[in-house]
Amino acid sequence: MDAAVAARNLTIVRSGMQVLRRVSFEVQPGSVVGLIGPSGSGKTTLIRSIVGLQRISDGDVQVLGLAAGSAPLRDRVGYMAQASSVYEDLTVRQNIAYFTRILGYPTSEVDRVIQQVDLVKQRDQIVDKLSGGQRARVSLAIALIGRPALLVLDEPTVGLDPVLRQSLWGLFRELAKEGVTLLISSHVMDEAAHCDQLLLLRGGKLIANDTVRAILKETGTHDVEAAFLHLVQKEKSDV
Repeated sequence: MDAAVAARNLTIVRSGMQVLRRVSFEVQPGSVVGLIGPSGSGKTTLIRSIVGLQRISDGDVQVLGLAAGSAPLRDRVGYMAQASSVYEDLTVRQNIAYFTRILGYPTSEVDRVIQQVDLVKQRDQIVDKLSGGQRARVSLAIALIGRPALLVLDEPTVGLDPVLRQSLWGLFRELAKEGVTLLISSHVMDEAAHCDQLLLLRGGKLIANDTVRAILKETGTHDVEAAFLHLVQKEKSDV
């Protein structure tokens, strides 16, 4: 099966500094992939490269069999940026209706995505009055307009309490069951347990690319944070 995302020696240079260093990996369709690493590791730059918003210095990224950023991908890739894209003075329904119209989809999409992210009871509420988790679901609903095959989410659970994070991850897993491929970035190491595949990033370099179980077995550790620290120390000792 062709990869949903394939990066080959992806390198990004910005202001004379390498932000990403020869990053290579593949993401299989229908999987939940965690892009895990501390702030400043290059997660957002990698995500921007995948959705076609980043100028690539070297290497390439293929998304659903096409070059990242290709026009045909606009209807097939959903992107949820870390910064909120919703209007806080509008209701949930008004926000989603606005983006549905801008993207050129039928109005039937509005009720469909509202139901998909479980915001039916909140659809007529002003976004400013919603909880953090509900606001995140509004942004997710917008990313789901048009039934994208690939969903790219940049720190979707940042600032949320553990209960709300757990709820969102449950929703991500349901989307994967429907065949959607999800690439989700996070700096919270314990969220890695929800993923089929992990991409561990540090200093713009991919230091691990495997399942959680395989990474823990390779490092002889019991959690992803300990595995990450083990890999960092190993990298330093190999220099």
